[in-house]
This record gives sequence, C-alpha cells and structure tokens, in this order.
Amino acid sequence: MYDVKSMKAEEFISDEEIKETLAYADANKDNMELVDAIIEKAKERKGLNHREASVLLACENEEKIQEVFELAQQIKKDFYGNRIVLFAPLYLSNYCVNGCVYCPYHMKNKHIARKKLTQEEIVKEVTALQDMGHKRLAIEAGEDPVNNPIEYILECINTIYSIKHKNGAIRRVNVNIAATTVENYRKLKDAGIGTYVLFQETYNKESYEKLHPTGPKHDYAYHTEAMDRAMEGGIDDVGLGVLFGLELYRYEFAGILMHAEHLEAVHGVGPHTISVPRIKRADDIDPSVFDNGISDDIFAKICALIRISVPYTGMIISTRESQAVREKVLPLGVSQISGASKTSVGGYADPEAEKNAEETSEQFDVSDQRTLDEVVNWLMKMGYIPSFCTACYREGRTGDRFMALCKNMQILNCCHPNALMTLKEYLEDYASPETRKIGMELIEREIETIPNPKVKQTTYEHIHDISEGKRDFRF
Repeated sequence: MYDVKSMKAEEFISDEEIKETLAYADANKDNMELVDAIIEKAKERKGLNHREASVLLACENEEKIQEVFELAQQIKKDFYGNRIVLFAPLYLSNYCVNGCVYCPYHMKNKHIARKKLTQEEIVKEVTALQDMGHKRLAIEAGEDPVNNPIEYILECINTIYSIKHKNGAIRRVNVNIAATTVENYRKLKDAGIGTYVLFQETYNKESYEKLHPTGPKHDYAYHTEAMDRAMEGGIDDVGLGVLFGLELYRYEFAGILMHAEHLEAVHGVGPHTISVPRIKRADDIDPSVFDNGISDDIFAKICALIRISVPYTGMIISTRESQAVREKVLPLGVSQISGASKTSVGGYADPEAEKNAEETSEQFDVSDQRTLDEVVNWLMKMGYIPSFCTACYREGRTGDRFMALCKNMQILNCCHPNALMTLKEYLEDYASPETRKIGMELIEREIETIPNPKVKQTTYEHIHDISEGKRDFRF
C-alpha cells in the first residue's frame, strides 16, 4: 500500500512502491521521449516526484545527464544564489545504548573512550568554535536515556546560547539527536533550536532492522515517523538524510524523495535540508563490509537530481567528503557545508587529545581537515559567498514562511545581503590577511549586483557599521 498522507511509516515509505518505481525506471531509462519530458518538467522549478526522478537516476545517456547537471546548477543559483552556509558539528556525548553496526558509538564497542561533556567543557568547546568564527552549530549525541536525557540536551542548548566571547556568539543551534516524543520536541522548540535533523540511515525496513539489531533505534516505524512528531511538537524546520553505502542507492534515493513528498502533503512543508553522507571508516567500522558504496560520479548525479527534484530544500555536504569531492558537487545544488569539523567529543578545545588513540572518540574519519579560514578562502576563490547568516530563524522565517519565499525564488532578497554582512563580520574578526583581502573584494563586487537600490544602500551602511565595530546580531 502506498499512501503519501498516511502517518504510518510503512505506508508513506512503501517497499512495494519503491520496488515498482525502480522497475518503472529500468523500463524507461532509455525512453528519451519520457526523459526529455521529465527534464522539461524540472525546468519549471516545481520539482519532480520520486518516480520521475528515479527515471533520470537510472538513465545513462551522457547528454541527458549533462543536461541535468546544467539544470541543477541553474536551479541552485535561482533559489540560493552563490551562497554557501557554514556550520560546525558539536559532539556532546558518545554514550549510546544502540547496536548500530555501522557506527563506532554502538554499545558493544569497547575500543573508544566514552565521554560526555560537562557544561564547563561545553563553554570551552563553544569558545573555541567562536574563536574560529562559527555562528551556527549542529549538536550531536548518542542515544542514552541515562547519560543523555532530554534535560541534558536542553541544558547544553541553554549553555551554548549563553556564551558570548569577544565578538563571538552562536546564533543558532540545530539538533541531531535520536527520535523522541512530541513532548520532547516541544521542549526543543521552546529552547529555540533551528532545524531538527535525523538521518533515516536506510529506508529499506528489512535492512534497517538488521543494521540496528538492538536498542530503541531498532524500531523502524518510531524512527521514520519522528519528523511527523517533531512537526506536531511545533518544529517546522526538519532535516532528512540517508547514509549512502548501507543499501542500494536507487532505493534510498526513491525513499528520501517519498519522505519529502509525505511531509509536504501532510504538513504543507517539505524538509528544510537533505543531507547526503556516505559511510566512512571509523573505529571498529570498516566501510568495505558494506557492499553498496557509490562512486563519486554517482554521488554527483544524486546531488544534482535532489536539487532539481526538491529545488526548495537546502542540501548539506559534510567534511566526510574530501575537498575534491566537495568541489565536484558544490555547483550541483549544495547550499550548506561544515567547516573545520571535529567528530570527537571535546575535539575543538583539546585537539591534541584526538591524536591519542586511547582517548579518541571520533564518530568517523574527517576527509576535509582544513581550517575554517582555509575553507572560507577556498569558497571565495571559487566565486561563492561564505555565509554565517541565521536571520531566517531569528526573524521567524521558518517552516511555511520560509518555503513561501523560497519556492517563489524570493529568499535571495533576504539572504544575499545578510550573507555579505555576516561575511564582513567574519573578515573583520577572524580572517587571515589574505582571506580578508579576497573577501573585501568579493563583498564590493557582490553589493553591486543587488538589484534593489534601497537594499543595496542599506547593505552598504551595515557593512560600514561593521567596519566601525558595530555588531547587529539580527543576521
């Protein structure tokens, strides 16, 4: 049974429907008349459904694939411009009661040191992140009702928001914790979080249960229906994701689009972000054990197709991917990346601890190990605007309010000036001399592209104020 408006996971993520979709895609991947019609529909900037997108994913015609790539690049510019939002993950605790076979935090792993940050240690971590220039964090924690209860998460969020160091401040905390109750989602909403993020890992129920043999995460339905509970609890910005490499990528691709369609149909708001991590080596985890890995070319194709299928959603690429891979997929629709990430508990304030094998608590290997300044410099040299903006959250442009602007391609009117102002803050407070020089030239050029004279003038004035040491934390 396939019912996009059902609240039951096995109905809105129907295994039968996905298999029929894959069969349909195989039968039509060489049907150029249909392929052309789907691409033409995508050009309308209204998105594609999971069946249409799956046909394009199955299609191997190089000319058509190139056409998809070019369309993805243009749609990304139309909706998000040349901005790339930057954030960093903050790991609070690696205590976990689950048995996920692909994650080193699994309960039976005795190799890693278990650690949970105290509030004093969080102050040190956040201060270190602020000293880099970060304004937006994504907090992460294993699932452990004793060590990581919701009260601990809420206390951590409160601590993070309270820390003001020099000109630094974390303006938005996104949360990536285990599926929980409507009541707890309400508490997270009241704590002022940005986006609630939860990766499905795999949409294949049979594989999901094998990959999560023990612990509360074993419950496929409870996990998959978490976003519905989050929205019921008042969180209107949610982020989806799968871990590519666990299951066949075409199955996961169809599943994540069906999940997006479900949220749109039931709640009127699709996912705020979609993340596309690939499984990486970690302590006690060998990715070669999972035989569903995907090539960089397939990965790029998936990114491009997500962009044209759900043009309104942000797409996130983390430091799991190398600089080379990130360069390959950035033009195809990526709008957010992490920078200078540490995937260990306490890795920012005490990076030397990571070098000690007995103390390591990394969740996975980081492929892109550059500093934030190096990442900002790199982005600008490629013509992107590194953005530290959190204005939409702060001004209440979330959920359907954000989507209304984004779907009409009007969000750029807000985001472009704010991106320039937050970049100016970064350049004044944290950048190296070379990065500052490149950034100032970029800002001058970009301000001239603002079409509205009043907005252009206001942006100039704010840029000048920042130069004079004034800080407007609306951004």
